[in-house]
Amino acid sequence: MNGNVVALDALLDERRLWKGRALGRASSAQPTGHAALDALLPGGGWPDAALSEVLLPAAGVGELQVLWPTLARLSAAGERVALVAPPHIPFPPAWLAAGVDLRGLVLVQASGRDVLWAAEQCLRSGSCGAVLCWPGAVDDRALRRLQVAAETGQTLAFAYRASHDAFNPSPAALRLLLEAPGRVRVLKCRGGVAPDWAIPLAAG
Repeated sequence: MNGNVVALDALLDERRLWKGRALGRASSAQPTGHAALDALLPGGGWPDAALSEVLLPAAGVGELQVLWPTLARLSAAGERVALVAPPHIPFPPAWLAAGVDLRGLVLVQASGRDVLWAAEQCLRSGSCGAVLCWPGAVDDRALRRLQVAAETGQTLAFAYRASHDAFNPSPAALRLLLEAPGRVRVLKCRGGVAPDWAIPLAAG
């Protein structure tokens, strides 16, 4: 009998077990600020209290454009926005031009494993409207910790990762691939089917 007992955690890690959601628990979302993208995402925006990934070929290809409408909305409402280990120091004039209130911007410098730790703490605290992080090379277990932290703190979590990571498994509720400045492709969206075409990021 004991030989047939398998740890539940092992089954979940190996994706051999489907974990359902409680009945009556509706998923919620926050608008991205991009009309075409909102129209295709389940709930009409970013999955709330969850991890979303933005995959890109290299830093500095317009990846902030994806989030600026959301960050502007959050900062206008007095919410903090944490940036954990960004590859470049934020350029204030660009953020101001995007409508982001810099008074709510928190810059966290970290490296190595400290990036994930710092991002987790920001998420779990519940004191931020959104947490953006650049975790580098991480596995799906590390990303699952960010997902759990986002749920715990009821915070929007965003991880910027390299485009080649699209071939690796991820627990993120939403995965976007930035194909070119102003154009994204939905690779995965929890609760819906990802469209097979690129989406222009025209604000709406």
